[in-house]
Amino acid sequence: MTNQIFWYNGRLIQSQTLELDINDPGLLYGATIFTTLRVYNNSLDSSLTNWLLHCDRLLFSLQSFGWQQPDWNRVRQGAEILCAYFPILRITLFPDGREWIIGRLLPQDLAEKQNNGITTTLAMSEFYRSLPSHKTGNYLSAWLAKTSAQQLNAQEAILVDAAGNWLETTTGNLWGWRDGNWWTPPLTAGILPGIGRSQLINWLRNQDLVVREEPWTGELVRGFEAIAYTNSVVEIIPIHTVCQPPESLQYNPHHPIFQQIKGFFIMTGAPFCYTLK
Repeated sequence: MTNQIFWYNGRLIQSQTLELDINDPGLLYGATIFTTLRVYNNSLDSSLTNWLLHCDRLLFSLQSFGWQQPDWNRVRQGAEILCAYFPILRITLFPDGREWIIGRLLPQDLAEKQNNGITTTLAMSEFYRSLPSHKTGNYLSAWLAKTSAQQLNAQEAILVDAAGNWLETTTGNLWGWRDGNWWTPPLTAGILPGIGRSQLINWLRNQDLVVREEPWTGELVRGFEAIAYTNSVVEIIPIHTVCQPPESLQYNPHHPIFQQIKGFFIMTGAPFCYTLK
């Protein structure tokens, strides 16, 4: 049942298909916005689920685009029902206020990736995300970049700008460690302002740790001791290899500095499955 259930426009539906009008702008142009959240402790009100922050991000996009707001109580109702079946929810809103919520399970190999890291490739610069400050249904460029990476036996792709600066992965924000500081690309570079990213920045700085928001140039990335990416679902995943011409870059996925990030999830009560080697 759980792989055939979703919430749409105020109703719980048991099906694997969703019927849309052939002229629906969400279907024709990807005219939707969405957010993906991980439900901790089976509660939308858990401090790490960040329900209100995800709703605020949706509201920001709705107001920016001049779209109709949904019935927020109905959105909450659908999420409450589905979180009994799924730890991950994807909440999509249409321009006319309709809501669509689907769920999925955590990746089976998540702990392996958190423990030992992954391989990534650099995407072609033409695969930039449109409207990077918003999560819209027009996600084709990121999807193409990731599927191209998977064809090369990599698990993720790193998006770059026209100058070759690293921006973000197709699904998360980048973090690096060098010179005794944390580094992450700035929002001004044209990246998604991830909820996990903003929380980590605040938490690290509250621990009197330095977080430098600067462009990730070719020179900078070659000097990192360790890099990783974060999002609201996977928490943090180290990257051990970045495939790029003329030679791949190697990083330490077991760097002890990741213990600091682990501390964020421990302090805020998440069931963190990262184990230090």
